[in-house]
Amino acid sequence: MIAFSLAAVLAASTPLPPIDTVVTEASGAGFAGEVLVSTSDKTIYDRAVSAPGRPHKAGDLWRWASVTKQLTATLVMQEVAAGRLSLDDTIAARLPAFNGPTGARVTLRMLLQHTSGLPNPDDTPAADVKSFPAFYLRNSRGVGGAEDATGYCAGKPRAEPGAGFSYNNCDYIVMGAILERTSGKPFATLIRTRIAKPVGMETLRVASADRATPPMTPGVDADGKPEPRFNLATFGPAGAAYGAPEDLARFDRALMGGRLLDADHLTVTWKGDPHLGYVALGAWSFTAKLAGCAAAVDLVERRGEIGGVEVRNLLAPKLGKALVVFADRSDLDFGEIWQANGLSYRLASAAFCAV
Repeated sequence: MIAFSLAAVLAASTPLPPIDTVVTEASGAGFAGEVLVSTSDKTIYDRAVSAPGRPHKAGDLWRWASVTKQLTATLVMQEVAAGRLSLDDTIAARLPAFNGPTGARVTLRMLLQHTSGLPNPDDTPAADVKSFPAFYLRNSRGVGGAEDATGYCAGKPRAEPGAGFSYNNCDYIVMGAILERTSGKPFATLIRTRIAKPVGMETLRVASADRATPPMTPGVDADGKPEPRFNLATFGPAGAAYGAPEDLARFDRALMGGRLLDADHLTVTWKGDPHLGYVALGAWSFTAKLAGCAAAVDLVERRGEIGGVEVRNLLAPKLGKALVVFADRSDLDFGEIWQANGLSYRLASAAFCAV
C-alpha cells in the first residue's frame, strides 16, 4: 500500500514537489509503471519506473482496460453530433436483435452512465476467488461483440432501468453493438478511423479473438504473483483497447483541443451527474481542490483495471493539462482525489498545480 503524509504539501508556505519527486516517492513504496503529463500540445513529462522482476520502459504496450469506455463514449457522441443517434434512443430502437425484456426502456444515456440494470458479466461463476468470472475466459470467435450484446447481455436484468448506478461492462458491449449497426463498421475499425488515425495514435488497437494480440505489460496480484488468466477480447468496447501511454496522452490532447468532439457535445460528454456520484458519459466529472492551485479545479477522470494493471486518465480541461498513469500491481492504493489524499491526489497536484 502507498500512503503519503500531506501535512507538508497542504501547508500554504510549503511549495509542492515536482511531479518527478512524487513518482520517485511512489516507486520507493512499490509503484512500477509509467507516468505522463501532457499540455494541450505536447507531453512534458514521461517516466517509466521498474521494480525487481518487473522492468518497464517508456512506450511499452499496456492494456487500457475501462479507459476503452472513454473511447466508446467519444464515438457515440460523434454519432450524436452527426444526428445519427440520440442519447434518448432505446436499445430496442437501435438494436432490434436485442430481445432483453427492458430493451424498450433502456436508453443510450443509461448505458453510458451505468443505470441500465442489464446483466453483469462479473456475475458469471469463477473457479475461485482469484479467478476471473467465466465470461472473461472464453476464446470463441466474436467474443466481446454483437453476439454477447444480444446474447448474455440481453438476459435477465439485475435491476429496473434508471433505478440507480451499477457499474457493468454489458452497458458498453451493447453500446458497441449499436455503434456497429448504426455505422455499418466494426468497432475496431471505428476506433482506428475516427480516433486513432485522425489523432496520430500509432499503437492504439482493440483486442480480438479473431487475431493474435501482441505481448503487452502484464500485471501482478497483491502477493506479487502473476495475475490470473483472462481473454482481453471478451471485454470488447468496455475494456479491450490497448496501446502505449503516449497514445492515451494524444487522445487527451485531441479531446481538449476539440479535434474529436465540438465544444457543445464535449460539454454534454463531461457533465457529471451529482445524483450518480458525478458520473458523466464514459468518465467521471467533478471539481476538486488540489494542493498548489489557488482555486478548485474541474477534472475529468477515467479509471481502468483488469487483472494486475491499473490505469488513471485524468484531465484538467480548463488548465489544458492531462495526467496518464499506468501501474502493474492490483493492490496499488491510489486513494481518492476528492478526499485530498493518496497517490492520485499527489500526482494530480504536482501535475496540474506545481510551478
